[in-house]
Amino acid sequence: MKTIPKGTTTMREPDHLWPATTTTDAHGLRIGGVLLGDLAREFGTPAFILDEEDFRSRCRSWRTAFAGHDVFYAGKAFLCTQVAGWLAEEGLGIDVCSAGELRTAQRAGVPGSSMIFHGNNKSTAELEEAVAHGVSLIVIDSVDEIGRLSATAVRHDVRQQVLIRVTPGVEAYTHAHITTGTDDQKFGFSLSTGSAHRAISQILRSPGLELVGLHSHLGSQIMRPDVFELAAERLVGLMADTARTHGVLLRRLDLGGGLGIAYLPGETPLDVGELAPLVIDRVRKACAEAGLPVPRLAVEPGRAIAGPTTVTLYTVGTIKRQPGLRTWVSVDGGLSDNMRPALYDASYTAALAGRAGDRNADETFTVCGRHCESGDVLVDSVRLPTDLVVGDLLAVPASGAYHRSMANNYNCQPRPPVVAVRDGTARVLVRRETLDDVLRLDVE
Repeated sequence: MKTIPKGTTTMREPDHLWPATTTTDAHGLRIGGVLLGDLAREFGTPAFILDEEDFRSRCRSWRTAFAGHDVFYAGKAFLCTQVAGWLAEEGLGIDVCSAGELRTAQRAGVPGSSMIFHGNNKSTAELEEAVAHGVSLIVIDSVDEIGRLSATAVRHDVRQQVLIRVTPGVEAYTHAHITTGTDDQKFGFSLSTGSAHRAISQILRSPGLELVGLHSHLGSQIMRPDVFELAAERLVGLMADTARTHGVLLRRLDLGGGLGIAYLPGETPLDVGELAPLVIDRVRKACAEAGLPVPRLAVEPGRAIAGPTTVTLYTVGTIKRQPGLRTWVSVDGGLSDNMRPALYDASYTAALAGRAGDRNADETFTVCGRHCESGDVLVDSVRLPTDLVVGDLLAVPASGAYHRSMANNYNCQPRPPVVAVRDGTARVLVRRETLDDVLRLDVE
């Protein structure tokens, strides 16, 4: 464990972009009491720097806001063994959607009773592993899966509790590539076409399965509370239909995740403390109108917990000034550690991290990656100090969700490490890949 002495710091102006413990002084940015310049020298760049206290604090905020209900952290946002352990310590369950995520949680000692398993194409082997580990809830996503899971449960001589994923026809007002609550999706069963009703009937006839509730997920980076309220209302309506038609009271209602975060200055995301009472109240009212008992709710935040807790630290490699055109700043990472701008035009900002810089003069830069793609642009336009030079450090905030989990080896680039900081101390959660790691799977 690396311990780095603290220095005298001054808090940054409050905003939603940077980890909660971020401060600044004449030496540059600090997170968790640790200078980013010291982290770059110790661990190299690019690197993901994760504020452990901020991560844990966000877990506690969700647990408090939904007290009496269930909070499952969406592992797809970012998951490693030590983070899975933090989640268990903070009282959160884990939403997994692959054998790899399940194994990661298992390795951290997370019991199946604290997990929920998702996925639109779970293999028989994955279902076997989930059932054998005692995963509390499996979310059924297709007709094919009903038969596969039923047969698996019968082989294990268990009655597996399941939810059915419903697409409630609710527009999330986010990018099309991360919208999942409207009809004609690869996920779930449509409410409007009747496929959700038919799937419920089939599950209720399936040996080995116990339908205990409904699930929906509207998409990602959602900034409006009313879409969650509308989804809750429609799902309660389906619960009422199920009670009337089959005489079955569904006692679980999972509203998924997708709450957005700030990526740019001026963006103000919805706080979980505001969202939770609105959703809970809407469910209670809808149940009262339908004559149903209020179900136990579940939510699945991922981005809203992990996203703001992490920055990506880069080193400037080249600065290309072109008269009348953009000034390009190339860093030592790119789409191999952040695919989101190329995938769905995600926007980011950046800041000089290793020193204070000239605060009296700045200019507009475009920050790009080192890969052989013209679309490898990390920050399209950002104001940075004019005295920016090769070798400077840049930090890109809001890097905790879908960065390391989507990282890749394009151009045979090793993936960056994840370094946690807290109380002036830094430790590696996921080590940096080496070129030997990249080549290890090649068969000669």
